[in-house]
Amino acid sequence: MTSWQDPEAVRFMLDDCDTWAVVGLSGDPSRTAYHIAQLLQDRGKRIVPVHPSAETVLGEQGYASLADVPFPIDVVDVFRRSEAAGEFADQAVAVGAKAVWFQLGVVDEAAFERTTSAGVPMVMDTCPAIEWRRH
Repeated sequence: MTSWQDPEAVRFMLDDCDTWAVVGLSGDPSRTAYHIAQLLQDRGKRIVPVHPSAETVLGEQGYASLADVPFPIDVVDVFRRSEAAGEFADQAVAVGAKAVWFQLGVVDEAAFERTTSAGVPMVMDTCPAIEWRRH
């Protein structure tokens, strides 16, 4: 357990947040993002695919960027490599998301500092599937 896996931040996202923008989600069912998005749906969450190709995934309209999403986002769930993930945390803050989640293996300490300093809870290097089992 690290400081960037605060149990209260995890609980807030899993229990109190309904709309999850999944950055990097495509229609490829062999990708982890696809399986986690499906899990989120199974848990009653609305998923919003965010991918440059903006395809419809799991029955939900995709958007090319977070700024293109025309409704409020609760959690921005990032499936990008660590070196590319920070910009999505910044975009999440810019669009007024309530929280940011970096997936297992994704760590950007500077982005964590910027995001939490802006008052937006953030977790890194974990997965909703793992956290729901602990919850």
